[in-house]
Amino acid sequence: MTSILYIHGLNSSPASRKASQLSALMQRLGRAQALRVPALHHHPRQAIVQLESAIDELGRPLLVGSSLGGFYATYLAERHGLKALLINPAVNPQLRFEGYLGPQTNYYTGETWELTLDHVAALAELAVPPPGDPARFQVWLQTGDETLDYRQAQAFYRACALRIEPGGDHGFANFAAHLPALLAFAGVPAAEWRDIDFSTFA
Repeated sequence: MTSILYIHGLNSSPASRKASQLSALMQRLGRAQALRVPALHHHPRQAIVQLESAIDELGRPLLVGSSLGGFYATYLAERHGLKALLINPAVNPQLRFEGYLGPQTNYYTGETWELTLDHVAALAELAVPPPGDPARFQVWLQTGDETLDYRQAQAFYRACALRIEPGGDHGFANFAAHLPALLAFAGVPAAEWRDIDFSTFA
């Protein structure tokens, strides 16, 4: 059975909009057991341990990573030879985060924590070159991303299948309309979802 591991971004959670939409869809398909959306620890080393455990549970899942989750997904896809769908992914976040050191608050849980140089060092340990097998990757970008410059991801993943949409935002506006493409990339048979009204997940 096709499985999916959704990897949320910094200060996000399984309650995020995209994660919730994907969870609702997999429930509708009767495939809820084939989806994992772990609530990731804020420290990269602990987050990777969680994600490695989820990969062990699922076998060979499609990795779907948003923002910092896209960075994690790239590392894990290269490490395990997995397919990955990246949504407005962060590129080399270790080069950006030093400017954000200090107190942080999770947007969904209200958890507060401290971003330290050890977080930055841990991110640097996960940095990999552009994908060696670009056919395993899809990269979805919106030019209106207010948090990350989409052109950095466009350049880093230039050999991969790129979907670049004008406008939008960092959360990837109108994600629900793209769920059929996600299912197709995951290898879920079209017969299972072709008659679904995806606007109901918006």
